[in-house]
Amino acid sequence: MTDRVYPSTKPNPAHPKAAPPLPTPPSKSHPYRPAPASRRRPNKKTPKLSCRRCCCLACFWSVLLLTLTLLAAAIAAAAFYVLYHPHRPVFSVTSLKISAFNLSTTPADDSTHLTAKINLTLSAKNPNKKILFSYAPMSISVQSNSITLANNSYPSLNSSAGAISVIHTATPPRTQLLDADSLNSMKSDLKRGGLPVRIVVDTTVAVKIDKIKTKRFGIRVTCDGIHGVVPKGRTVIPAKTTDADCEVDLRIKILKWTF
Repeated sequence: MTDRVYPSTKPNPAHPKAAPPLPTPPSKSHPYRPAPASRRRPNKKTPKLSCRRCCCLACFWSVLLLTLTLLAAAIAAAAFYVLYHPHRPVFSVTSLKISAFNLSTTPADDSTHLTAKINLTLSAKNPNKKILFSYAPMSISVQSNSITLANNSYPSLNSSAGAISVIHTATPPRTQLLDADSLNSMKSDLKRGGLPVRIVVDTTVAVKIDKIKTKRFGIRVTCDGIHGVVPKGRTVIPAKTTDADCEVDLRIKILKWTF
C-alpha cells in the first residue's frame, strides 16, 4: 500500500509570504487634485457704496432744487422791480414848534419838573406809481437827547400812489421829573440857544399792489437834525428844520426780538 504525502500546513520560513502589491501611483501628467468647494464671500463693500451713492444723489438734487428755487425767486424779484419799481415812503418835517416849555424846581426836595408841549407837522409822500400804502395808527414821540419832551398818536391813513399826506399833531402837555444828569444836559443845551430834537414815529403798514395786499409789517421813522427853540414869554419860535433828515427802517419782529 502506497503512503500519501500531505503537505505541511506550517509556513515555510524559507519562503516568506509575498507582500500585497502597492497601488499604482497616478500619472504625473495628470495629477489628481480635488476641486475645492466654492465658497463665495459676500461683498461687504457693496452696501457702503450704495449708501454713499444715495447720499451723493440726494445732495446733488437738493443743491439743484435750491439753486433753481433761488434763481426763480431772483427772476421774479427782478421782474417785479422792473414792472413796479417800488420805493419806500418818504417822510419829512414840515414844521415843529415848542409851544410850551417850563422848568420848575421844588425847594422842599430840590426836584425839577419839565412841562412841554409840541406842535408838529410831518409829510408822508408815496413816491410809487402803482403801489398804495395803508398806515395803522401812529405813535409819535419828540425827544431831546434821552429826554422825551412829548408824545402823541395819530389815526390811520391811506396813502395812494404819488400822494403826499400831511400829519399834524399837537401833543398834550407832558410833565415829568428830571434827574440831575438830564437837567444839567438840558441847561447846557439851552445856554447854546436851543435843544437838539429828534422825532420818532412807530407804525405798521400794509402794501397794496393792484388786487394783492400784503400783511402789515412794522416801520420806524426817525428824523434828526432839528434845532428846537423854547418860547420866550408868549412868543413861539419855530424850530429850524432845514437840516432835518428822516430815515424809514423796517421793524421785523421775530418771537420777542425786534430788528
